[in-house]
Amino acid sequence: MAIASAGIEPFEPTGVSAGNNAGPDAAQTRQWPRPAAAYWTLAVIVLATFLTFFDQVVFGMMAERIKADFGLTDSQLGFLAGPASIICYLFVGIPLARLADIWPRKFVLAGGVTVIGLVTMAGGVAQTFVQFVGSRVFLAAGGSAHAPASYSLIADMFPPKKITRAFAILQLGFIGGSTLGPLIGGQLIAMTSHWGPTVIGPLRIFSWQWILIWTGLPAFLFALLFLTIREPSRQVVPGAQSMVPEGASLGRRILTFTGLDAAKAIRANGKVYYPLFFGLALSALESTGLGFWRVPFMIRTYGWSEAQIGAVTGGMILVASLLGLVLGGTFVEWLAKRYKDANVRAAFICFCAVTVCSILSPIMPNGYASMAVASVGAMFGIAGAVPQNAAIQRVAPNAMRGQVTAIYLFMFTFFGAMGSFVIGLVAQYVVVDPAKLWLALEITAIALLPLASFCIFRAIKPYRQEIERLEALGL
Repeated sequence: MAIASAGIEPFEPTGVSAGNNAGPDAAQTRQWPRPAAAYWTLAVIVLATFLTFFDQVVFGMMAERIKADFGLTDSQLGFLAGPASIICYLFVGIPLARLADIWPRKFVLAGGVTVIGLVTMAGGVAQTFVQFVGSRVFLAAGGSAHAPASYSLIADMFPPKKITRAFAILQLGFIGGSTLGPLIGGQLIAMTSHWGPTVIGPLRIFSWQWILIWTGLPAFLFALLFLTIREPSRQVVPGAQSMVPEGASLGRRILTFTGLDAAKAIRANGKVYYPLFFGLALSALESTGLGFWRVPFMIRTYGWSEAQIGAVTGGMILVASLLGLVLGGTFVEWLAKRYKDANVRAAFICFCAVTVCSILSPIMPNGYASMAVASVGAMFGIAGAVPQNAAIQRVAPNAMRGQVTAIYLFMFTFFGAMGSFVIGLVAQYVVVDPAKLWLALEITAIALLPLASFCIFRAIKPYRQEIERLEALGL
């Protein structure tokens, strides 16, 4: 997911963004939570974010085992990793984001983490492909409200001068999950690879399914930690327009849970939102779609084992991620001294580099070179994620920030999930030969990633004009 990082030009949290009539001193008059409470809240969110990405990476590490034991084709495997996990999101993502706007966010987050744990463990006891798909369908239900509720909670916990530091620390959850996932996942797969199926009554549990059961357990602890958070008051600006008019009918109030109001706000400022949304959607093919297939690609192309992939990938991605944080912060800060559109301009430049790396990685002569190029792409991906998220938060209307963020991240989730499915289809029906999975990755990267870069480029000018308009209003 796109998460803000350190060093960028500060974006205003809820209460001093677009759509408000607040003066420039509004944030200074607010009574902010104590630093200890704010950083405890952030620490719990980081742990939950870590778990989300850790589970995703470990699941991808088991792809070839899942394919073999359930007898799947590449398209079925791609469906399991992608569309199966977002079907439920289509129906619950926006309503849960609306809950994050009106209900205590710690309860929304605790409930979501609990669902993630239950569904992950359910995959550990699935007996058929259909049951396994069912478990993945409900996985997104638990995770769909995490980003909107987390972002909103952080924005009400930290004053503007500290908000970028908070989002930088939040990035550690992604980095930890993405680096420890391959390392620990590879070792767990190696440890259980010689186990035969375990029979418990009517259940036949494959060795890799025990890993799902184990990784689902910490979710319940993290859910309890969310209950220890002191919910901060929401920033309410005098004179700001409410999303639901006073005295609105029940039907009108229910309508707010569909995301229609947020969709109207996005459409009204479409010249800013649409290029960013489409650029993010297509870029998700690299970070999610191509990311899922990287382990099967390394196994089939270079003959590596999961343990070897995890050991090499974990270290490379850790270094790349930390460098990406430094690069992203420094680069955006440098651009901000020269351009009002620094966030989008930096995202465009970084994603051009990601595109080049994604095209080159599958055709490298050996596994180490391929992973090195992919790691450089990951570095620029982290650097670009910072300004992408900050750009949306800067212009999102206060009263519907949670839903706008949810729609924005839905583009990432949906197209990222479809990316794994599309690559599976290309591998099965266009390339045909399973040993040439690299060619499917190459075709997809060449066809779609340059278009994503172009979309982000098209957002630079309208974003700059919107920032100038907001600054003229003192926002």
